[in-house]
Amino acid sequence: MPELSPIFVAWLTGFLSGLLLCIPVGPVNLTIMNEGARRGFKWAALIGAGATVMELIYCSIAFTGFAVFFQKGWIKAAMEVFSFAFLLFLGFKFLFAKNVTAPMHFGKVADKIEERIEEKLHPHSAFMIGFVQTLANPGVLLGWVIIGANFLARGWVEPNWEGKLSFLSGVAQGVGLWFLSLSWAISLGHKKISEKTLLRMQHGSGILLLILAFAHGGHLAWQLAKHRM
Repeated sequence: MPELSPIFVAWLTGFLSGLLLCIPVGPVNLTIMNEGARRGFKWAALIGAGATVMELIYCSIAFTGFAVFFQKGWIKAAMEVFSFAFLLFLGFKFLFAKNVTAPMHFGKVADKIEERIEEKLHPHSAFMIGFVQTLANPGVLLGWVIIGANFLARGWVEPNWEGKLSFLSGVAQGVGLWFLSLSWAISLGHKKISEKTLLRMQHGSGILLLILAFAHGGHLAWQLAKHRM
């Protein structure tokens, strides 16, 4: 079996991570579902396009700045342990959720900051609504910092411009595909998705995150055992 090229591996990693991270129900997904049912496919798709652009900007910042910092010595080891705990926390949170919640909530202070950003920019167009909602969510940047550090550490994304650009291309396509598919599904028949269905989506996201967490934990345990040999 031929070995996969690093460029393709980076693209596939970006595509799958972008797609999976968009599934949990958050502000953008809820806006697309509400607006798509009310105003149709085009409006919902433009909201998704704005969110995709801002998601890509946050991802670029994480991969060109913060992620590189976390590749150094003990910081790298601490980040790997933290990312395992982070995935485990989110996975259990989504799996046992009794109602639809935002993927990451940082308390009242963060809520006020988000409100201030939205008030200041006061978006009117569909594109800007998606863009500003993603901009005002600090969890998006934090998530990509954690993910970026781990993907670079494992060699799934090579620490050069070719690898990073391939990854970003995959993220753009994965995120864009999710928002486009969601917009089309919601606008079809102009029906809203029930809260029960949203909750099932959230539980499914929890299961996927737990699988990733345990895979990551297994990798950490294997590395620890290898160093002790």
